[in-house]
Amino acid sequence: MRHVFMVVGEESGDQLGARLMVALKEQLDAEVRFSGVGGERMAREGLTSIFPLTDISVGGITAVLARLPTIVKRIRQTKRAALAARPDVIVAIDSPEFTHNVAKRVRKADPSIPIVDYVSPSVWAWRPGRARKMAAYVDHLLAILPFEPEVHRRLAGPPCSYVGHPLSDRLDVLRPAPGERAELGAAGVRPTLLVLPGSRHGEVTRLMGPIGETLRLLVAKGLDFELLLPAVSHLRAEIEARAADWPVEPTIVAGEEAKFAAFRKAHAALAASGTVTLELALAGVPMTVIYKLDPIARRLKWLGSVPSMVLPNLVLGENVIPEFLDEAVAPPALAETLAPLLAPSPERARQAQGLARLDETMRLEGGETPGARAARIVIEVMEAGRGA
Repeated sequence: MRHVFMVVGEESGDQLGARLMVALKEQLDAEVRFSGVGGERMAREGLTSIFPLTDISVGGITAVLARLPTIVKRIRQTKRAALAARPDVIVAIDSPEFTHNVAKRVRKADPSIPIVDYVSPSVWAWRPGRARKMAAYVDHLLAILPFEPEVHRRLAGPPCSYVGHPLSDRLDVLRPAPGERAELGAAGVRPTLLVLPGSRHGEVTRLMGPIGETLRLLVAKGLDFELLLPAVSHLRAEIEARAADWPVEPTIVAGEEAKFAAFRKAHAALAASGTVTLELALAGVPMTVIYKLDPIARRLKWLGSVPSMVLPNLVLGENVIPEFLDEAVAPPALAETLAPLLAPSPERARQAQGLARLDETMRLEGGETPGARAARIVIEVMEAGRGA
């Protein structure tokens, strides 16, 4: 009976962890038990968390500072539990501020326990020195973006394997069924524009104004379109207030199911940079991407080491999607870029052709799912550790 100790720090890690647990049970014929830190999805797969995930799952520097004593206490508690469990392998998933602190302490106390990290920190965007530091306490890194293994090789990081992005398992909810996205340019078809101002308060504050002015310019150009705006629930009231004077009233939707339904209907998008751009790209939605950094991030110039801030561009190795950062977020330029995406046009066709290459670039060889490949590598690391 193998023993896998798992450590996650937030909801997204709980989702990845649950899929990994399912795949490990399948590949090990259920001869595996789990312990560690997880959420509700991992609990359904057989993990009893040593404390509630809500103790450490906080976002934003202010919230983190307020909860810091609890987080430090939980890091120490998780380290003690891992050492007491003497597992065959530890799998740390995302949330490096928490999971890597646990991994470093376990490695220092007992170097014999193999450690796998699932989801690379963005060393390709900022603080590249983290890659070399990770090599001291991570035996194998599972990457969800295809260019990351080469990045870690170049930066002297830990051994790294691409295991596929979890969104690859969700193409059925991202992509429209026949007839779900109306044919742009057909008689009577009104284009649908999707706007996504971000999921954090600061993003919404900085971007809703420029988005509204961009819409005003599109209307002035004579464009008629339906406007959809997926909003996270805790920001819905603020988004509604800031959109009150827009020239087109948006239909605001909430929840993941409604968001993906909007993706399947939309013809184009104006979106804040983030994982949502990869979701849109896989859904086949041409887009323009914008972002305004907060003052601290701007001083750090954390994007200086990458050719793009847009994930699909980085995956494709080409700036297929137009992007505007900080002072470049100017409504006239945004309207000029968006307008062709709302009609059959050479600009729309070029971007659609680029997005169509994502499948090939992100596909795993042999038809494995991300969970299955991740489980296979975890087992390999675990067996190598047993033989050491």
